[in-house]
Amino acid sequence: MALRAGLVALVLAVAGGAPAAAEEIGDADRGATVFKRQCSACHKVGQGAPNGIGPQLNGIFGRRAGAAPGFKYSKSMARMGADGLTWTLDTLDAYVRNPKALVSGTRMNYRGLADDAARGALLAFLREWSDRPQNIPEAEPTARKTEPGLDPAILAIEGDPDYGEYLSSECTTCHQRDGSDQGIPSITHWPEEDFVVAMHAYKQKLRPHPVMQMMAGRLSNDEIAALAAYFAALE
Repeated sequence: MALRAGLVALVLAVAGGAPAAAEEIGDADRGATVFKRQCSACHKVGQGAPNGIGPQLNGIFGRRAGAAPGFKYSKSMARMGADGLTWTLDTLDAYVRNPKALVSGTRMNYRGLADDAARGALLAFLREWSDRPQNIPEAEPTARKTEPGLDPAILAIEGDPDYGEYLSSECTTCHQRDGSDQGIPSITHWPEEDFVVAMHAYKQKLRPHPVMQMMAGRLSNDEIAALAAYFAALE
């Protein structure tokens, strides 16, 4: 566990020995317990870890989504990997918090880990089994650049489906109103919360597709809610 010791030592040195600094990078020992309870039924990690129900997680930091050798991924995960989704501290944090924030059709049967401290501990544990990060907490791909959590007030906005229909023409130049998947995923009958969370993940550049980042970046919170209401109810 030399990596953890080096991380803690450096952060404590920079912070003047403040105990809170160690918490910022997560407690990897606690993370091992979180992994055993929350993840180990499907995922393995450690020397020689095999794929199981889910892919093995050695070297997860810096790995392209859908790229573990020998594992058959869902269509949605493979598509996000093709779009360029790479597992970093930010994207893993967002995915573990709410898997559908990054991969709408993920097969992972897991509602997400809302506890920030537990999630940070889990990621600290997984980081110990990745060889890409250097032995400093700011090194890519372990540096945190954004806060992926979504304000509950944004999720509480009640969208106007009529306004959503007015806004929808740009969406339906690619996405089919009838819900068919012609190489582009369907957004028809998508649950409103999933739609909102996904669009804000594009706004925060956690989801990597540049066109969707641009489109989402032009929309206000109310406009996203309106589109979500329209597509959820589309006949």
